[in-house]
Amino acid sequence: MHNWQPTLLIRASLALHLSALIAVIAAPGQWRWALAAVLANHALLTIAGLCPRCHWLGPNWTRLPAAATERHEIALTIDDGPDPTITPQVLDLLDKYAVRATFFCIGEKAARYPDLCREIVRRGHAVENHSQHHRHHFALSGRAGFRRELQAAQDTLTDITGKRPLFFRAPAGLRNPFLDPVLASLDLRLASWSARGFDTRISDVERVKHRLLRDLRAGAILLLHDGNAARTPDGTPVILAVLPAVLATAAAANLRLVTLRQALS
Repeated sequence: MHNWQPTLLIRASLALHLSALIAVIAAPGQWRWALAAVLANHALLTIAGLCPRCHWLGPNWTRLPAAATERHEIALTIDDGPDPTITPQVLDLLDKYAVRATFFCIGEKAARYPDLCREIVRRGHAVENHSQHHRHHFALSGRAGFRRELQAAQDTLTDITGKRPLFFRAPAGLRNPFLDPVLASLDLRLASWSARGFDTRISDVERVKHRLLRDLRAGAILLLHDGNAARTPDGTPVILAVLPAVLATAAAANLRLVTLRQALS
């Protein structure tokens, strides 16, 4: 467990709320100005929570650390699984190119397909925390709600794989200021991405590839989905149509794919 260190925005928000309370007590007639300031602050916090790659609410891996970048490493992260149909095919593709990936798994899906989750780890990949239920209203949770979701997924994934997750990715990347202290208490690092393909919504393979590869360079964290994957017009899961080009492009650029865990070293 590491100590929670509030960001500048969080410290300023706390100070503003205290100042507004003192102002209203000292001059009740100024309550409108105090309320306006507090509402503006809440709007800013909301915007920060709606931006998955924002660092204003706490530490957030949007790229790999400097040492990993210097080693010409990139990370492929795969969300929303495991999926009994798609994930085995993804694993075979990764084996073909001899690369490692990070799978952000949903706890309840892992419990449904524990052997598949163990197979991910057996083949040398990492399984990390993507919440227990992947609820759409996750970002509206309070501190207790975040702790329940994250701890449940930690317990589920650790029991199945024998390895405790070190990273967390919020559903859709959305969060609020209560998440970071929970992450600190569970010794989890928040990870987002540098490029995503929107492959749960876009079925055009070329568009997804362009989004992922247009600025590919050392330190990148790429996001694809084995769960909830969109399908091409012929019914192929987009990740399976896109992944060979992504892996081939990385190899041609002499970029080494590693797990987020490996990038820590």
